[in-house]
Amino acid sequence: MAIDLKLSLKLTQQLVMTPQLQQAIKLLQLSRLELSDLINQQMTENPILEEDRTEETAAVEPPPREKEAESAAENSGEQSYDDLNWEEFLDSFVKSEHGFRMSEAEEKPSAETTVAKGVSLCEHLLWQLRLSDFDREGEEIAEYIIGNLDEDGYLKLPLEHIAQEFNKTPEEIEQTLKKVQKFDPAGIASRSLQECLLVQLKQWQIENPLAEKIVMNHMKELEKKDYRAIARREKVPVEKVKQAVKVICDLEPKPGRPFAEDKAQYITPDIYVYRTGDNYSVILNEDGLPKLRISPYYLNLLRGGAPAATKEYIKEKLQGAMWLIRSIHQRQRTIYRVMESIVKFQKGFFDKGVTYLKPLVLRDVAKDISMHESTVSRVTTNKWVHTPHGIFAMKFFFNSKINRLEGEALASESVRERIRQAINQESSEHPMSDREIVAVLRQEHGIEIARRTVTKYRESMAILSSNKRKKMR
Repeated sequence: MAIDLKLSLKLTQQLVMTPQLQQAIKLLQLSRLELSDLINQQMTENPILEEDRTEETAAVEPPPREKEAESAAENSGEQSYDDLNWEEFLDSFVKSEHGFRMSEAEEKPSAETTVAKGVSLCEHLLWQLRLSDFDREGEEIAEYIIGNLDEDGYLKLPLEHIAQEFNKTPEEIEQTLKKVQKFDPAGIASRSLQECLLVQLKQWQIENPLAEKIVMNHMKELEKKDYRAIARREKVPVEKVKQAVKVICDLEPKPGRPFAEDKAQYITPDIYVYRTGDNYSVILNEDGLPKLRISPYYLNLLRGGAPAATKEYIKEKLQGAMWLIRSIHQRQRTIYRVMESIVKFQKGFFDKGVTYLKPLVLRDVAKDISMHESTVSRVTTNKWVHTPHGIFAMKFFFNSKINRLEGEALASESVRERIRQAINQESSEHPMSDREIVAVLRQEHGIEIARRTVTKYRESMAILSSNKRKKMR
């Protein structure tokens, strides 16, 4: 069989991801802060790009040279003794028993110097360590233990690992650990909740043998609040068990909690939705985003008699700058159209709140604005919306469908909100089980939902089961 070479022509059609298309797709899924960082980076790398400050310069008229010089002289730190107003200077002092001192208005420190800095758990423990009678080696081990505590004050590192680090036995490490556990707050450096509670009972000298037995032997029953089982096994009345449980409930399960710093997370929304009469207006948040333009200096070089190599470099950078500006404008238009479509579909939410969310999928919005689902998905990633009911992620408005016995289907987030409301209204002494919540949703709202779905939604909202929500009188 002969083997030969042949040439043949074939027409094919395929999607090619050009660099410009890749850049446009990347810009779509960036958050507002990430976009700002990217623009600043591109302005640094591409000399053709510069920030358009024409609006700012038009709004603020620059001062004349004479006034600028006068203000500079007034603000300078140098002042002649001849120009000093001695009466005003002496008025800033007040007479006291021991002579003259600065008046209160002058001697008060600034607000920045009076702000108190919180003490961390590690600093609080190390301060106690310096006042303790540890030897040098024991102090190093104690520092290592303190440095490995989590934010709740627990030691999750095995003693064997610490023993290998210091070439000691686990028993020797435990002796140092017992000393650290005597520090304030009580229960610090415990390895489990059980140990934490026992340390607190001992350190606070709480004489309640039943409470100690419950912590040592009946933690599972205590978690389920099965007081009858505890009473039966310990052969004591249920009322006595409840009294002991009240003592345990007064203990602190997380010793490090008082030193935890609440770090506020600030969210800058990408979009604002405002009510205007019966409708809503969508406004993009462009505050802080540099407005780009092409540098006129390089355009004049391109039109003038610059060398050929310089013109070629400017053309290359000019093409990249034009693509970036066009991609940013396209991104903003796409976000606006997607949010406008969401407002149209979820008008019930904007009018009345979370319980009136409707089922919505990416396909619905993509069909409404004639775009692909993947584009809508990228647009709604890492974007936040300011609404009359608070700030929400754009993904929040997309929910699966939950059927009702009568009427339109509800969004899954709306059903979650109804479950939360039902639990908030229940009796603390007789909380509802998941089956009872199913019955309430069916009777009051006509929602047909399975018990396991209620359990899944309840757990996703970090709500405990009924036997753990029960409270004693």
